[in-house]
Amino acid sequence: MFFHVIRIDPPKQRIYQRLGYRLTVTQLSPEQQKQTDDLIGEASSLITLQGSVVRLPITAREEGMVTLEDRVHLASRRLASFLRECDEVLIMGATAGGLIMEAIEESLAKDQMSRTVIYDATASEMTDAALDWLMDYHRQTLVREGRELLSRRYSAGYGDFALENQQIFYALLDLDAIGIRITPESLLVPEKSVTAVTGIARYGITTN
Repeated sequence: MFFHVIRIDPPKQRIYQRLGYRLTVTQLSPEQQKQTDDLIGEASSLITLQGSVVRLPITAREEGMVTLEDRVHLASRRLASFLRECDEVLIMGATAGGLIMEAIEESLAKDQMSRTVIYDATASEMTDAALDWLMDYHRQTLVREGRELLSRRYSAGYGDFALENQQIFYALLDLDAIGIRITPESLLVPEKSVTAVTGIARYGITTN
């Protein structure tokens, strides 16, 4: 399932936290805050959030391995533990698009460091928020089925879940259709693109 337009407001609190500001500690002048908010707004205008989701059953389990439909194997003890109460998974991907990365590279080339850092933080947090949006969207469907998502998600490259698994996610999600490429090193391009997996279980049995 593709989502070619995901509309969300910039999550300013999370962006400020990524920038290192703490609400009860860091003091910004009204002018500094306005400048920062303006740059966040500029960055968000260059971001085109898109996403892709696939829902698959878990067909087998072994120690340190989960097998999905069509013999897709995900090897990771931590992931297997994370999905221990689930009989399905939701795999998702999202991207901020290429324009924001071009703007980040341009501002970096011009040594506009404040703009670069704020653009980067905004793109990162909005891409992550797009995954939240995808999860919220599917929660509504699952409730009607008497099922629920885990509250957290798991990404390739985290813990013992090797980054190479991103190649599996890339293929399952057909991310090329929303303008994402993947390198031989399993990195996504544009850079502000992410994938993750979470679990689906019968309502009321999850502890995550």
